[in-house]
Order: sequence, then C-alpha cells, then structure tokens
Amino acid sequence: MTEQPVFLNNDVVAPLLSYDDLIPRLEEVLGKFSRSDSSDVVQPVRSVIPIQNHSGFLGMMPAYIAHEDTLCMKMVAFYRREESLNLPSTQATVLLFNPEYGNVTVAMDGTDITHKRTAAVSAISAKLLMPAQSDVLCILGCGHQASSHYEIFTQLFSFKEVRVWSRRLETAERFAAGVPGPVKVFSSAKEAVHGADIIVTVTNSSEPVLFGEWVKPGAHVAAVGACRPDWRELDDVLMRDAVIYVDSRDGAAVESGDIILSGAEVFAELGEVLNGTRPALRNKTTVFKSLGMGIQDAVAAKLVFDKWKSSQ
Repeated sequence: MTEQPVFLNNDVVAPLLSYDDLIPRLEEVLGKFSRSDSSDVVQPVRSVIPIQNHSGFLGMMPAYIAHEDTLCMKMVAFYRREESLNLPSTQATVLLFNPEYGNVTVAMDGTDITHKRTAAVSAISAKLLMPAQSDVLCILGCGHQASSHYEIFTQLFSFKEVRVWSRRLETAERFAAGVPGPVKVFSSAKEAVHGADIIVTVTNSSEPVLFGEWVKPGAHVAAVGACRPDWRELDDVLMRDAVIYVDSRDGAAVESGDIILSGAEVFAELGEVLNGTRPALRNKTTVFKSLGMGIQDAVAAKLVFDKWKSSQ
C-alpha cells in the first residue's frame, strides 16, 4: 500500500535548503557523473519541447542516483520574457519517486532548488578555476539567478568590489538596492566587465553580451544563460581563447549555443576536475558553461525531503 504524495511549496522548501549542506553533495554527485566506469548515476540529456504560442520551452530532467536510491524528475518551463511583463522566466516542479514501486512520494516547488543548485555549481566552478587573487566580481543580468549567485559568491568568497549590469538600468539599480552589501551599478556591460576577476552571466539573451576583448586575461567566467542551441551569451573570441569547462559534455553538445555555434572544444567536465582526472587551469582564462543537470535537482530535492521528514 503506497502513501499519498505530499506537496511542499517554496515557503517550505527554501528554509530547508542551505548552501553548506548542498555544495558537498553536489561535488560528490558531479564527480560520480564524470567517472567513465560509474553506473551509479543515470541521467539522460534533458528533453525539451517548445511552447510555441508563448515563446517558451518545457524541459524534462529525469535522474536516478543508485547509491542513494533516489529517483527524481524535474519539469521546468522557461520563457523568453520581455522584462516589462514582470513574469517569471522559469517555473519548476520536482518529483521524488519511490524507486521500488514507482509512485510519487513528494512533489515540490522547484523554484528555490533551481536557483540555489545552479548558483552553487557556479560557485564550485569558481572555487576550482578562479584566479588565486580575485577581488572583483561582475554579474551580468539582474534577475532571480543573479540574486542567488550574489548570495553564494559573497558568502564563499571575499571581494573588494561587486559590479552589476542589466539591459535596463532601473533593473540593476533595483537589484543593488535589494542586496545587503555594496554594489556598483554600471550602464555599460563593457565597463562593468573591465578588470573583473570573476564574471557571472545570468541573462535571458540570445545574442552575445560578453565579448572576449573585454575580459581580463586569467579571469573566470560562469556562463549560466543561453540554454538553447541557437542562443548565445559569449562571443566567438572568448569561446576560442578560453579553456572551456562544462557540467556535462553530452548536454553541452546539444544544448549550448555558445559551444555549438562557436565550435569551441570542451576541455573538461567539472566532475573530472573534482575527480582529479583533468586539471584546473587557474592561470588561464576559463569559462564554465552551466546548463543544469537532473542529478543536481535530485540531490537538492532529497536533501529537502529528508530534512522535512525529520521535522514531522
């Protein structure tokens, strides 16, 4: 006899998901994913269907982590929105299943999971790849992902200066007013990027917003937007000159316009660096192209559900 599934809304999920708990679990599962001899982690490339009438897409992201017996599916709808519409660009729901019987045990709002696990993986990339002396953080884009990236990057690292840019100046100013620390707002992406040690791109752009000629040699770029094969955030010069790291080679080969359209060669998966099978080239200009993975959602959702159960 199976129990009825429970539903956890984002107000319940968010307080249960901390970066301190999440980061080591993400590092572990990324490493397992990138081991060629490992069958412990099963994750196909995300399946995406267009929502033609509304300029959107629905992505389905299943994952199974055998050693934890965690079976998960995230469904994420993402849209090309005009900022003036004041609508969310993503909506996500995460399901955890009983792997033995196949029934859903919990459905949860995936908003906080998506924001935090994405930012946490970007921070892992920075921990591995950023210059030893990193004083200036620059964030291009000022939506929800900018907020989660600001939170974790300023929590883990110490910067002398944090800069932000958005296509609409008022959006950047509103972002700066809503975060706890001092932030410099720039009206020009080029000026914001100049001299930055770490650059995070979290835009909804389909054309490059970051150009290689702007980027300080040896800087680290965490590129989070442009999750479709015909979308770009980074130009050919940057993709050609930087050392490219990804979360999943297979995912990048079919989903990342920055990689596909530039013809850039992927140097390593982040998990390979964590495993010690590929080097972290801190002395080079590096790009981590993040697309997001079902195993990241599975780890985060299990963490939330286990904490919730222990509190009942």
